[in-house]
Amino acid sequence: MFIGICGSICAGKRTIARYLVDHHGFTQLYLGSGPDGEPNSVDSVASPTTSSLSSASPNHRRSFPTSDDLLEFVTKHWLDRWVTTDIPSDAVLDKYTHRPFFLLISVDAPVTVRWRRYQARQNHLVTQPNSDSVPELLPSSSPAPPEDLVTFAARSDSHLYDPTWGANTLMSRATVRLLNTSSSLAHLYATLGKLDLLNANRLRPSWDSYFMALASLAAQRSNCMKRRVGCVVVRDKRVVSTGYNGTPRGLRNCGEGGCGRCNAGHGSGQGLATCLCIHAEENALLEAGRERLREGAVLYCDTCPCLTCSIKIVQVGIGEVVYSQGYSMDGATAAVFSEAGVKLRQFVPPANGLIHLEKPEMYT
Repeated sequence: MFIGICGSICAGKRTIARYLVDHHGFTQLYLGSGPDGEPNSVDSVASPTTSSLSSASPNHRRSFPTSDDLLEFVTKHWLDRWVTTDIPSDAVLDKYTHRPFFLLISVDAPVTVRWRRYQARQNHLVTQPNSDSVPELLPSSSPAPPEDLVTFAARSDSHLYDPTWGANTLMSRATVRLLNTSSSLAHLYATLGKLDLLNANRLRPSWDSYFMALASLAAQRSNCMKRRVGCVVVRDKRVVSTGYNGTPRGLRNCGEGGCGRCNAGHGSGQGLATCLCIHAEENALLEAGRERLREGAVLYCDTCPCLTCSIKIVQVGIGEVVYSQGYSMDGATAAVFSEAGVKLRQFVPPANGLIHLEKPEMYT
């Protein structure tokens, strides 16, 4: 596994790399002569008074003259665990992302939080001028530390939004985007431990992730004014049919006024007798036909089927239903499936996208 970490100044990317080294056996990789040559060398730690300020020990780091050399080495040793914070450009990131074992993580924080971290670190360096970590934290080539928030914000803006080398373009491509407002190293490490960053599902989607993604993609074709829903029917890990909800063929699309019930904004379960929209599950079943839905067929839907769809799913012989989001009548649907012997389960993928490390549910 090869993890790349990019981020804003003092957001914590090198600290997260250090977490992977200390807690998951990663080796840190650098471009150039080593940590001092890191392009984005100004970074943060959650707690500037800890010994973890230093970068990886010599036994847990390697340096390469070019990104091609680095990538060639990692490709030959892809079963091991590698991490780098050296991603100087989109061109380099393009090379990394071509590999199926690469995962990009970005880390950011509000500018005021990052400024306070920077100030705290400078105070730490002043009070401990002989610290072994000083050369790696503040290379001699670094500009003088900003004295006020405005100066720091201007420097941060340049780092993020420069049209040639701004880090924001890299961060926007990350699979996992961390918002790090942690106030201590222990807090940050405890939170990271709950994210399961090494989940292989992020590198290569499982069958559940793959088919659920297809269902979600189908939902984007929906024209129903009430709710977008997508569905995929699978047998032997092969797609049999897909469907999304909307008005029948030949009728005006729901989004163009074709279904009076949906356009009237009735609540869930109300006025169903007047609804002209066919549900995603119904469309998928109609597309497949009974003869193609033999034993072992699985239905993936991004929303739990309603009661009306559930009895049709039972009737055509579907053996398992996998859904991602709940609906208002999940209990009734579950009861039908239970009695008919149809397996029902909810799929919860590993968290991707923007993850706020301070959210209360992280600690439940």
